[in-house]
Amino acid sequence: MFILALVAGTGCSLTSKVLLEMESVGMDGEEKKFEKPLFQTLGMFVGMCAALVMHGLVISFRIPFPGYNHGKAKKKGYSNIDDDDDDEDDTDGPPQIPIWMYFLLIIPSLFDLAATALCMLGLMHVEVSIYQMLRGSAIIFVAILKHFVLRDRLRSFMWIGVFWNCVSIFLVGMTAMFGGDPEGDASSGKRPAYGVCLIMAGAFVQSLQYAFEEKVMSMEVSAPPLLLIGMEGLWGTIVCSCVLYPIAYALPGSDAGNTMENPYDTLAMLQNSEDLRFMFLLYFLSIFFYNMLAVLVTFMLNSVWHAILDNFRPITVWGTDLFIYYLITTSFGEQWTIWSYVQLLGMVVLLYGTAVYNAPNSGSIKLTGGITSCFCTADYSDLEEDFHGETASLTGNNAPVDGGVAPYQSPYQSPFMTPNTLAKRRKAEKEGKIFPKVSKSTRGGSFA
Repeated sequence: MFILALVAGTGCSLTSKVLLEMESVGMDGEEKKFEKPLFQTLGMFVGMCAALVMHGLVISFRIPFPGYNHGKAKKKGYSNIDDDDDDEDDTDGPPQIPIWMYFLLIIPSLFDLAATALCMLGLMHVEVSIYQMLRGSAIIFVAILKHFVLRDRLRSFMWIGVFWNCVSIFLVGMTAMFGGDPEGDASSGKRPAYGVCLIMAGAFVQSLQYAFEEKVMSMEVSAPPLLLIGMEGLWGTIVCSCVLYPIAYALPGSDAGNTMENPYDTLAMLQNSEDLRFMFLLYFLSIFFYNMLAVLVTFMLNSVWHAILDNFRPITVWGTDLFIYYLITTSFGEQWTIWSYVQLLGMVVLLYGTAVYNAPNSGSIKLTGGITSCFCTADYSDLEEDFHGETASLTGNNAPVDGGVAPYQSPYQSPFMTPNTLAKRRKAEKEGKIFPKVSKSTRGGSFA
């Protein structure tokens, strides 16, 4: 699920930047760039609305899906996947989603709307690879929120990982502000420093969304992932269409008709360019799949893993951007410069900080006092017990306490099991009926 989200997220970032660089004829008869950040934000929310259709299909046809407990054939409804009810004679069925939950989901929708709008505005002033790395700063804000707001206390080594993420953001921000062509930036109206500030602000708002989503999906009466995505998209579409677009059309700006963003000019540019319509379709599809898969990552792991997902996207985004520029067309993509080495260093530091934070899970780096650990040490003994599945206790969102590995990283549990089946398998394992304990030679799971 993590890898699929990474692929979809890469497509999302690249198509978003390509759209901003493409040109078409507007309602004034002039050819210009398709710099319509509010329209891209609206497109994102419309794409998320498609999750409501999938939610209906999962419920109607009782499709096994993470976050849905269909129960027996005579039961109706669904519940959070952490429902460990082992009573086969239970006839009450999973709890129904109350009406207030549908209105509560307007909160993460507003977070997503604000974050996307800020980041789209920032993307107009920086390269897409820099934009993606700056989005990685969300892990810093998420970690702070988890520690102080959600009361999910972070260990000392996790704070060291957060520190290195701060260093990487500094390096990448410096690359954005000093690595561009001053004359080219001035002629195009780009302001890299302004773009960096907008993206950082968007990352902070995004972290609020991640933390809120995790809280909503771990409540006693929780929102299934597809419903969460779909309602966020529906509320975002309504707010964007009925509130933000009229405001943007009324405020003065540089768009057609001297407005901040003219929807009629947007439609004219789409009608006049088949390539623009095709690229927007790709953007729409990648947005839908990324948002669906990213929320499932939050559900199956936790909100920090959602932020970690954004930290891995710069590698694929930057690599694809360089590939496009040097092997396909110089009209798009990104050129390698002397400042790219600083950006590369920032990426390495970003991955290092993420690996330190993620210990002792697969692919992580333990602080053992050596050079690679920056001469720091940490105690992972209790977390390793959780990791091996011997003493793990689960929180409401299926993530073991104190940062342990989630149950779906076990080699014998499928994420598409129904909650009742998963609970029965856990019970049978404890009684020694199936799935013997993981031996030392097979410990660690298959998540890597």
